[in-house]
Amino acid sequence: MANILKNWVESDKREVKRMGKIADKVEALADQMAALSDDDLKAETPKLKEQLKNGKTIDDILPEAFATAREAAKRVLGLYPFRVQIIGGITLHEGNIAEMKTGEGKTLTATMPVYLNALAGKGVHVVTVNEYLSGRDAKEMGELYNWLGLSVGLNLNSLSSEEKRAAYGADITYSTNSELGFDYLRDNMVVYKEQMVQRPLNFAIVDEVDSILIDESRTPLIISGQAEKSAGLYIRSDRFAKTLKEDDDYKIDLQTKTVSLTEQGIQKAEKNFGLDNLYDADNMALNHYLDSALRANYIMLNDIDYVVQDGKVMIVDSFTGRVMEGRRYSDGLHQAIEAKEGVEIQDESKTMANITYQNFFRMYSKLSGMTGTAKTEQEEFREIYSMEVITIPTNRPIARIDQPDLLYPTLSSKFNAVVEDIKQRHEKGQPMLIGTVAVETSERLSRMLDQEHISHAVLNAKNHLKEAEIIMNAGQRGSVTIATNMAGRGTDIKLGPGVKELGGLCVIGTERHESRRIDNQLRGRSGRQGDPGETQFYLSLEDTLMRRFGSDRIKTLLERMKVSDDDAVIQSRMITRQVESAQKRVEGNNYDTRKNTLQYDDVMREQREVIYGQRMQVINEDDSLKYVLVPMFERTIKRIVESHTQGETDKWDLQAIYDFAVNAMVAEDTISMEDLTGKTSDEISDYLLDRANKSYAEKEKQLYDPAQMLEFQKVVILRVVDSHWTDHIDAMDQLRQAIGLRGYGQMNPLVEYQSEGYRMFEEMIADIDYDVTRLFMKAEIRQNIKR
Repeated sequence: MANILKNWVESDKREVKRMGKIADKVEALADQMAALSDDDLKAETPKLKEQLKNGKTIDDILPEAFATAREAAKRVLGLYPFRVQIIGGITLHEGNIAEMKTGEGKTLTATMPVYLNALAGKGVHVVTVNEYLSGRDAKEMGELYNWLGLSVGLNLNSLSSEEKRAAYGADITYSTNSELGFDYLRDNMVVYKEQMVQRPLNFAIVDEVDSILIDESRTPLIISGQAEKSAGLYIRSDRFAKTLKEDDDYKIDLQTKTVSLTEQGIQKAEKNFGLDNLYDADNMALNHYLDSALRANYIMLNDIDYVVQDGKVMIVDSFTGRVMEGRRYSDGLHQAIEAKEGVEIQDESKTMANITYQNFFRMYSKLSGMTGTAKTEQEEFREIYSMEVITIPTNRPIARIDQPDLLYPTLSSKFNAVVEDIKQRHEKGQPMLIGTVAVETSERLSRMLDQEHISHAVLNAKNHLKEAEIIMNAGQRGSVTIATNMAGRGTDIKLGPGVKELGGLCVIGTERHESRRIDNQLRGRSGRQGDPGETQFYLSLEDTLMRRFGSDRIKTLLERMKVSDDDAVIQSRMITRQVESAQKRVEGNNYDTRKNTLQYDDVMREQREVIYGQRMQVINEDDSLKYVLVPMFERTIKRIVESHTQGETDKWDLQAIYDFAVNAMVAEDTISMEDLTGKTSDEISDYLLDRANKSYAEKEKQLYDPAQMLEFQKVVILRVVDSHWTDHIDAMDQLRQAIGLRGYGQMNPLVEYQSEGYRMFEEMIADIDYDVTRLFMKAEIRQNIKR
């Protein structure tokens, strides 16, 4: 591990040194830019655009563009990017990740590559984790871009299509990651290109890149339609699940977070639902409801995985602690939780379109990101997104003290110690930010502080709207702020008057997260721009991480050290190393899971790109779609004829071919069996194709207006494609859930999923060809088709 760290550091030093030479060129232009009048500085924008038109590349004009943006920032924002920020900006421009510590000015760093890349006129997207940050940065940094003659758009969920189109049409667009993904999906469901809002995906800078591309990477963005109603079965399954006893009727696997019925539980289920065999093929649907009810009741925890607000179950993001607006658990789990909590059960839905962040962001021509914590996930960024993580040096040395972890035997002894520490620091006025992993923990700590009459603010999933305001005040003298670990990212904690003398902001972690990166984010809230600060993590043997991955080894250590007292405590670097070792194992498991998910998702990605590419081809056509339709007729006819003309001639099923012709191509009174008899297989195909071409020509005559003909063609193709594609998504989802069972048959589930998925896709294409042929050929033409 030490060698890996050494290699990382050496690699970063080389990169920073290389980019330092480019930064030298930027800094060399500082005096020249400072000497320009405002009008002359603004004139640099059209001048640089002209250079690009005349053959220069974006890399060629980097020093001048960065120097222009830097000087403009000084005049408009009163901020002048440091040398390390120039290097961070070059990292972003090159499509990599700039790891910059909290308070080092990532927002300002991004202005230089954003300005440079916007000059090409293809659009730059600045991606943030929430709309508050999008709005804030669009407003504050937008002043700089507008001053330099570039347009800025803010893409919000509440905008109309016209407003979104205008936002995406700007040189620079600020948006959340989810809104970008949903707009992409919606654009690929429209019928007319004028309804689309996005331009081709060019360059994106992702703020808090680890949160979006790692923590949320597996989150599927789903656009759904209504499906069947089944609330009754959820309620029945929930009532049954609540009668079960752990170990007797069901068992929970903490490591995999799964729950399964025991033999006794199975017998209870069969008796309760009046079944002979719970796992009979006819009972698959009921099994699904029971599994969801078990997971809802015994795995999913209120105030940790979700909260209930205004009679609705709202998902809590386990990494950010924020409520995920508009998100629902898939595959019936959300309905099962609604049954568990006794709130109204929303109807299940059918997926119309879906994509993961992993696959969405990989579609950009160039992708980069910035965060305070990405190095621990360097391998994943490189393998999945082809981005290197470059650690940018801080402008001033870090003065924060990171204390070794404190380990307690029980949760209660740990929290008592945390409260005692808070009391002592609060008495002297030192501000504190107390990080918790879950809503439940933050509320427990809040109640304990109330008993001690210590005034404090709580920031968790239930009041995340006040997030920025609470975090901004967290550095004031005497301030005590309890927050879920990732809360407040993107908002600076500035120290109030006299706080430096008290030791700066103290960050107290009440538990270690599964990921070292999340702990580092919490630590990074303290000690910005060389400020003093301190961090201290409190652990107990009853913490989730310790129970799942570390407790036995550490318990042995405690016994060896003869620690049995409930209030006993160990402070040791070795404990910290043991915990980090457990975290590395979890991170490795999580990475493997995400990588495995991506391998499955790549099957859908390839299929999605084919379908969306063909849709786009149809939508953008301005003349005729004959070149799309005729091959569809050919493939359909050839497939039908070949499938019914196998073997000896006397075994051919000409009746089936005749039925196809009548049902899907021509009027019954215009064809007879004699027209097919006595011909070879190829002659039958040629005859039917000739009939198809004549039918096509006849429709062209009936719809003498080419625009109407094109309209008719588009409507037929898109209606059929969309109908089959949504069914296919559903079928692939079901295949994905069932494919794991093939592992028991010594088969590789991924290989099976790929081959089965390919076969299903080929079948879908064949079905699309057939239905388009049938709809087009059998449609009755009426004049004056209107949009």
